[in-house]
Amino acid sequence: MKRRQAIKFTTLVVGGTVVGAELFLTGCKNDAAGKLLISEQDVSILDEVGETILPETDRSPGAKAAQIGLFMKAMITDCYSEKEQQAFIKGIASLNDTSKEKYSREFVNLNSEERLSLLLQLDKEANNSSDMIPPHYFTMMKQLTILGYFTSEPGATKALRYNPIPGEFIGCIPYKRGDKAWA
Repeated sequence: MKRRQAIKFTTLVVGGTVVGAELFLTGCKNDAAGKLLISEQDVSILDEVGETILPETDRSPGAKAAQIGLFMKAMITDCYSEKEQQAFIKGIASLNDTSKEKYSREFVNLNSEERLSLLLQLDKEANNSSDMIPPHYFTMMKQLTILGYFTSEPGATKALRYNPIPGEFIGCIPYKRGDKAWA
């Protein structure tokens, strides 16, 4: 093969690959992605809900440190069905409306006792409607808070025992009451 033919052949192969990949990827676009509108105010409400569920302690950071509101927004937008998304968004508004009715303030402006009282009320409500489809919005919030926190860096490294370079498997490790679980 001559040099000139090799250059033509290489150009053809590379050009075909680029054009083919571009055509393939245009079919992979999700037109519905990003249409769900969860505002910054909603994210701050979700941060406060998460912080009430998993508050900061002297031994571990709270859910806010894991940016739980942004995690919930990403999960709801990318992974949940349209029915679940709508239930979740309506739930955020309902939570804020209930807060205004009960305490005459938005949820983010409540003190920790008022937030806890309101979320305990919602938890009872959610437990009474446990067979709903889509699930009660507070059930989704609670599940996402726990998932997001314990899979985040602050949750996995500070709230749980974390061994970045695990060694051999040791089947029996002494456990003392109050020890952290393993990440």
